[in-house]
Amino acid sequence: MTLYGIGLGPGQPDLVTVRGKRALESADVVYSPGRLSRSVATEHVPEERIGDLDFPMTRDEDKLRSAWKEAAAEIAPTAREGDAAFVTLGDPNVYSTFGHLRRTLAAFHPEVDLEVVPGVSAMSAFATALGVEITAGSSLALREADRGASPTGPDRMILFKVTDAPATHEGLVEAGYDVVYGRRLFMEQGETVVTDDPSEIDERDYYTLAYAEKPETRVEQATDAFLEAADESGVVTDGGENGSGAVVRQERSEAALCGDEVKHD
Repeated sequence: MTLYGIGLGPGQPDLVTVRGKRALESADVVYSPGRLSRSVATEHVPEERIGDLDFPMTRDEDKLRSAWKEAAAEIAPTAREGDAAFVTLGDPNVYSTFGHLRRTLAAFHPEVDLEVVPGVSAMSAFATALGVEITAGSSLALREADRGASPTGPDRMILFKVTDAPATHEGLVEAGYDVVYGRRLFMEQGETVVTDDPSEIDERDYYTLAYAEKPETRVEQATDAFLEAADESGVVTDGGENGSGAVVRQERSEAALCGDEVKHD
Protein backbone atom coordinates (compact mmCIF):
# COMPACT_ATOMS: atom_id res chain seq x y z
CA MET A 1 0.00 0.00 0.00
CA THR A 2 1.17 3.62 0.42
CA LEU A 3 2.69 6.15 2.79
CA TYR A 4 1.53 9.67 1.93
CA GLY A 5 3.79 12.59 2.81
CA ILE A 6 1.25 15.38 3.23
CA GLY A 7 2.01 19.08 3.37
CA LEU A 8 -0.44 20.76 5.75
CA GLY A 9 0.33 24.30 4.63
CA PRO A 10 1.54 27.11 6.90
CA GLY A 11 -0.75 26.27 9.84
CA GLN A 12 -4.37 27.19 9.23
CA PRO A 13 -6.49 24.04 8.75
CA ASP A 14 -8.43 25.51 5.81
CA LEU A 15 -5.19 25.94 3.83
CA VAL A 16 -4.74 22.17 3.52
CA THR A 17 -5.23 21.24 -0.13
CA VAL A 18 -8.26 19.24 -1.28
CA ARG A 19 -5.98 16.34 -2.20
CA GLY A 20 -4.25 16.53 1.18
CA LYS A 21 -7.58 16.45 3.00
CA ARG A 22 -8.69 13.38 1.04
CA ALA A 23 -5.44 11.57 1.80
CA LEU A 24 -5.75 12.41 5.50
CA GLU A 25 -9.31 11.11 5.63
CA SER A 26 -8.42 7.84 3.89
CA ALA A 27 -5.27 7.01 5.89
CA ASP A 28 -5.47 4.30 8.54
CA VAL A 29 -2.96 6.15 10.72
CA VAL A 30 -1.77 9.76 10.41
CA TYR A 31 1.70 10.19 11.93
CA SER A 32 2.65 13.60 13.30
CA PRO A 33 6.21 14.70 14.17
CA GLY A 34 5.17 17.56 16.43
CA ARG A 35 2.51 19.47 18.34
CA LEU A 36 1.79 22.09 15.67
CA SER A 37 1.30 19.64 12.80
CA ARG A 38 -0.87 17.50 15.08
CA SER A 39 -3.15 20.46 15.86
CA VAL A 40 -3.79 20.98 12.14
CA ALA A 41 -4.25 17.28 11.36
CA THR A 42 -6.84 16.83 14.12
CA GLU A 43 -9.06 19.34 12.35
CA HIS A 44 -9.45 16.75 9.59
CA VAL A 45 -9.13 13.36 11.28
CA PRO A 46 -10.16 12.09 14.73
CA GLU A 47 -7.61 11.99 17.56
CA GLU A 48 -7.64 8.19 17.74
CA ARG A 49 -6.18 7.94 14.23
CA ILE A 50 -3.16 10.17 15.03
CA GLY A 51 0.14 8.47 15.72
CA ASP A 52 2.69 10.63 17.52
CA LEU A 53 6.41 10.32 16.80
CA ASP A 54 9.11 11.44 19.21
CA PHE A 55 12.14 13.30 17.88
CA PRO A 56 14.83 14.68 20.20
CA MET A 57 15.72 18.39 20.10
CA THR A 58 19.38 17.85 19.35
CA ARG A 59 22.03 18.34 16.69
CA ASP A 60 23.64 15.00 17.57
CA GLU A 61 23.50 13.08 14.29
CA ASP A 62 23.71 9.65 15.92
CA LYS A 63 20.68 10.39 18.11
CA LEU A 64 18.78 11.80 15.14
CA ARG A 65 19.51 8.77 12.97
CA SER A 66 18.37 6.48 15.77
CA ALA A 67 15.11 8.41 16.13
CA TRP A 68 14.40 8.27 12.40
CA LYS A 69 15.10 4.51 12.28
CA GLU A 70 12.59 4.01 15.10
CA ALA A 71 10.02 6.19 13.32
CA ALA A 72 10.45 4.31 10.04
CA ALA A 73 10.16 0.96 11.84
CA GLU A 74 6.87 2.08 13.38
CA ILE A 75 5.40 3.48 10.17
CA ALA A 76 6.48 0.74 7.72
CA PRO A 77 4.11 -2.05 8.89
CA THR A 78 1.09 0.27 8.65
CA ALA A 79 2.12 1.44 5.17
CA ARG A 80 2.66 -2.14 3.99
CA GLU A 81 -0.75 -3.34 5.15
CA GLY A 82 -2.81 -0.25 4.39
CA ASP A 83 -2.44 3.49 3.89
CA ALA A 84 -0.52 5.72 6.26
CA ALA A 85 0.23 9.43 6.26
CA PHE A 86 3.10 11.51 7.59
CA VAL A 87 2.18 15.16 8.01
CA THR A 88 4.39 18.21 8.07
CA LEU A 89 3.75 21.94 8.08
CA GLY A 90 4.37 23.64 4.74
CA ASP A 91 5.43 21.39 1.88
CA PRO A 92 7.03 17.94 2.40
CA ASN A 93 9.92 18.72 0.05
CA VAL A 94 10.72 22.27 1.20
CA TYR A 95 12.91 22.37 4.33
CA SER A 96 10.88 19.56 5.86
CA THR A 97 11.47 16.62 8.17
CA PHE A 98 9.86 14.38 5.56
CA GLY A 99 13.14 14.11 3.66
CA HIS A 100 14.71 12.28 6.60
CA LEU A 101 11.85 9.80 6.69
CA ARG A 102 12.00 9.24 2.92
CA ARG A 103 15.71 8.43 3.03
CA THR A 104 15.37 6.17 6.08
CA LEU A 105 12.53 4.19 4.53
CA ALA A 106 14.44 3.84 1.27
CA ALA A 107 17.39 2.38 3.20
CA PHE A 108 15.59 0.02 5.59
CA HIS A 109 12.08 -0.48 4.16
CA PRO A 110 12.35 -0.10 0.37
CA GLU A 111 9.12 -2.03 -0.17
CA VAL A 112 7.05 0.91 1.15
CA ASP A 113 5.48 2.97 -1.63
CA LEU A 114 5.62 6.73 -1.16
CA GLU A 115 3.42 9.48 -2.56
CA VAL A 116 3.95 13.17 -1.82
CA VAL A 117 1.02 15.56 -1.55
CA PRO A 118 2.37 19.12 -1.85
CA GLY A 119 1.27 21.83 0.52
CA VAL A 120 1.31 25.63 0.64
CA SER A 121 4.76 26.54 1.90
CA ALA A 122 5.30 29.51 4.19
CA MET A 123 7.96 30.60 1.70
CA SER A 124 5.25 31.10 -0.91
CA ALA A 125 2.44 32.23 1.40
CA PHE A 126 4.68 35.04 2.70
CA ALA A 127 3.99 37.15 -0.39
CA THR A 128 0.30 37.43 0.44
CA ALA A 129 0.82 37.86 4.18
CA LEU A 130 3.46 40.59 3.76
CA GLY A 131 1.72 42.31 0.84
CA VAL A 132 4.69 41.68 -1.47
CA GLU A 133 4.26 41.15 -5.21
CA ILE A 134 6.93 39.08 -6.93
CA THR A 135 6.45 40.03 -10.57
CA ALA A 136 7.55 38.37 -13.77
CA GLY A 137 11.12 39.36 -14.54
CA SER A 138 12.09 39.35 -10.85
CA SER A 139 14.58 37.00 -9.25
CA LEU A 140 14.14 35.67 -5.72
CA ALA A 141 16.56 33.70 -3.54
CA LEU A 142 15.83 31.58 -0.47
CA ARG A 143 18.30 31.78 2.41
CA GLU A 144 18.53 30.59 6.01
CA ALA A 145 19.12 33.21 8.72
CA ASP A 146 19.33 31.20 11.92
CA ARG A 147 21.14 32.67 14.96
CA GLY A 148 21.50 36.19 13.57
CA ALA A 149 22.92 35.36 10.15
CA SER A 150 22.62 38.10 7.50
CA PRO A 151 23.09 36.51 4.07
CA THR A 152 23.54 39.04 1.29
CA GLY A 153 24.12 39.08 -2.46
CA PRO A 154 20.84 38.54 -4.33
CA ASP A 155 18.64 41.59 -4.88
CA ARG A 156 15.57 39.90 -3.34
CA MET A 157 15.61 37.24 -0.66
CA ILE A 158 13.24 35.30 1.54
CA LEU A 159 14.98 34.50 4.80
CA PHE A 160 13.62 31.72 7.00
CA LYS A 161 14.47 30.67 10.56
CA VAL A 162 15.04 34.32 11.52
CA THR A 163 15.66 33.56 15.19
CA ASP A 164 17.59 36.75 16.03
CA ALA A 165 15.86 39.49 14.06
CA PRO A 166 17.84 42.48 15.45
CA ALA A 167 21.20 40.93 14.52
CA THR A 168 19.98 39.85 11.09
CA HIS A 169 18.44 43.28 10.49
CA GLU A 170 21.66 45.12 11.25
CA GLY A 171 23.61 43.19 8.62
CA LEU A 172 20.89 43.48 5.97
CA VAL A 173 20.40 47.24 6.38
CA GLU A 174 24.13 47.81 6.25
CA ALA A 175 24.15 45.92 2.93
CA GLY A 176 21.45 48.20 1.51
CA TYR A 177 18.28 46.12 1.92
CA ASP A 178 14.77 47.14 2.93
CA VAL A 179 13.41 44.42 5.23
CA VAL A 180 9.98 43.34 6.46
CA TYR A 181 9.38 40.49 8.89
CA GLY A 182 6.53 38.03 9.27
CA ARG A 183 6.07 35.73 12.25
CA ARG A 184 3.69 32.74 12.30
CA LEU A 185 2.06 33.72 9.02
CA PHE A 186 -1.25 31.94 8.39
CA MET A 187 -0.84 30.05 11.66
CA GLU A 188 -3.51 29.69 14.32
CA GLN A 189 -0.90 28.70 16.90
CA GLY A 190 0.56 31.90 18.37
CA GLU A 191 0.33 35.55 17.37
CA THR A 192 0.86 36.60 13.76
CA VAL A 193 3.15 39.63 13.48
CA VAL A 194 4.12 41.62 10.37
CA THR A 195 6.57 44.46 10.98
CA ASP A 196 9.63 46.27 9.67
CA ASP A 197 10.84 46.86 13.24
CA PRO A 198 13.03 43.96 14.41
CA SER A 199 12.70 45.03 18.05
CA GLU A 200 9.05 43.93 17.94
CA ILE A 201 10.15 40.32 17.35
CA ASP A 202 13.43 40.18 19.23
CA GLU A 203 12.56 36.93 21.03
CA ARG A 204 13.58 33.68 19.34
CA ASP A 205 10.88 32.07 17.20
CA TYR A 206 11.61 29.43 14.58
CA TYR A 207 8.55 30.44 12.55
CA THR A 208 9.81 33.88 11.52
CA LEU A 209 10.46 34.91 7.92
CA ALA A 210 11.94 38.05 6.43
CA TYR A 211 11.70 39.58 2.96
CA ALA A 212 14.74 41.64 2.00
CA GLU A 213 14.85 43.75 -1.16
CA LYS A 214 17.20 46.33 -2.57
CA PRO A 215 15.05 49.38 -3.40
CA GLU A 216 16.49 49.94 -6.88
CA THR A 217 15.59 46.46 -8.15
CA ARG A 218 11.90 46.94 -8.86
CA VAL A 219 10.84 45.67 -12.29
CA GLU A 220 8.59 48.10 -14.18
CA GLN A 221 5.32 46.50 -15.28
CA ALA A 222 3.14 47.31 -18.28
CA THR A 223 0.11 48.01 -16.07
CA ASP A 224 2.04 50.64 -14.08
CA ALA A 225 1.12 52.98 -16.93
CA PHE A 226 -2.53 52.99 -15.80
CA LEU A 227 -1.80 54.78 -12.53
CA GLU A 228 1.01 56.85 -13.95
CA ALA A 229 -1.37 58.21 -16.60
CA ALA A 230 -3.98 59.50 -14.11
CA ASP A 231 -4.72 63.20 -14.57
CA GLU A 232 -5.18 65.78 -11.79
CA SER A 233 -8.83 64.81 -11.29
CA GLY A 234 -7.85 61.16 -10.83
CA VAL A 235 -9.20 59.96 -14.18
CA VAL A 236 -7.16 56.98 -15.41
CA THR A 237 -6.51 56.37 -19.09
CA ASP A 238 -4.86 53.36 -20.69
CA GLY A 239 -1.44 54.96 -20.39
CA GLY A 240 -1.15 55.69 -24.10
CA GLU A 241 0.43 53.65 -26.84
CA ASN A 242 3.87 55.13 -26.48
CA GLY A 243 4.97 53.53 -23.26
CA SER A 244 8.61 53.02 -22.56
CA GLY A 245 10.50 50.26 -24.29
CA ALA A 246 11.11 48.63 -20.91
CA VAL A 247 7.36 48.28 -20.31
CA VAL A 248 6.75 46.82 -23.77
CA ARG A 249 9.57 44.33 -23.34
CA GLN A 250 8.25 43.31 -19.90
CA GLU A 251 4.74 42.80 -21.31
CA ARG A 252 6.10 40.55 -24.04
CA SER A 253 8.26 38.69 -21.53
CA GLU A 254 5.21 37.86 -19.38
CA ALA A 255 3.30 36.63 -22.44
CA ALA A 256 6.19 34.38 -23.42
CA LEU A 257 6.46 32.96 -19.90
CA CYS A 258 2.75 32.10 -20.00
CA GLY A 259 3.15 30.30 -23.30
CA ASP A 260 1.09 32.86 -25.23
CA GLU A 261 1.96 33.69 -28.79
CA VAL A 262 3.56 37.10 -28.98
CA LYS A 263 2.61 39.05 -32.10
CA HIS A 264 4.84 41.81 -33.30
CA ASP A 265 3.35 44.69 -35.29
